[in-house]
Order: sequence, then C-alpha cells, then structure tokens
Amino acid sequence: MQITFGSQVTLHFALRLQDGLVAESSFDDEPICFVVGDGSLDKGLELALIGLRAGDRQSLRLMPGQAFGVRDEAAIHLVERDLFPPDMQLEPGQVIGFSSEDGKEVAGLVLEVGAEEVRVDFNHPLAGRELDFEVQVLAVENTRAHWAE
Repeated sequence: MQITFGSQVTLHFALRLQDGLVAESSFDDEPICFVVGDGSLDKGLELALIGLRAGDRQSLRLMPGQAFGVRDEAAIHLVERDLFPPDMQLEPGQVIGFSSEDGKEVAGLVLEVGAEEVRVDFNHPLAGRELDFEVQVLAVENTRAHWAE
C-alpha cells in the first residue's frame, strides 16, 4: 500500500543539515506514527513521503523553503524586556518558549538583549535551510476506510 493523504504511517526519519549535523532523528529511538495531513509533520516532509511503501528507505535533499518554510524577517520581533521574569538571564542564542495568541507554544530564538527590548526570532530553526531527509517506512495503513464507517 502506497502512502497517500490520510494514510497512517509508522517510520524512522532523520533531518541533516548540509554539513552533516543531525538536526533531528528517530533512528536511535522509537519510530514516529502519524496520519499524513494531520499537521504532525511539516507539509514539505509529508509530500516527500507520498507514493512510498512499507519497507522503502529513501534519502533526498530538500531545498530551502521546501520544508519548514522560508526565513521571514517579519517573524523577528522586539519584545519588551519587562515581559520576561526579572530574574531571567537572557543571552543571544537562547531558545525560549512563548505562548501565541491562540494559546499554542512557540519557540523564539533570542538574537539581541537590550536594556529595554529583546530581539527574538520566531522563524522555525530549520526555515530556509537546505536539508537532507532520510526516511525508512515501517508500516502504512489506509485510514480512509475507517473514516467512511
């Protein structure tokens, strides 16, 4: 059975930067299980899986913007320093969890710390990067039959 939108998929994957650094991997851990199209996996990564079958192993290069979007300068914000706890030590390179207006947790990367404001980048850390995506498909189940019941 091929992977299509709505398929339940169990797989191992790895995302590597151009220099070979592993950004994320499940190969040394439990496989991930998700339904294609449910938002669990980036859309660009899902598209790379369409047509694969259980037992397939594939590596491909994703160009900037094919996964995790392109870098957006509008996603860099100045946040008032007094919105952070007074005892919080802020440093460039630090990743902090923020709550979005809809209550979801969003990661922000501290770029600069000033006396009054903190410059924070809310782009996904892998946005705009060229990535190598390796995947080993373990199982594919068509869930559409369950939806029709």
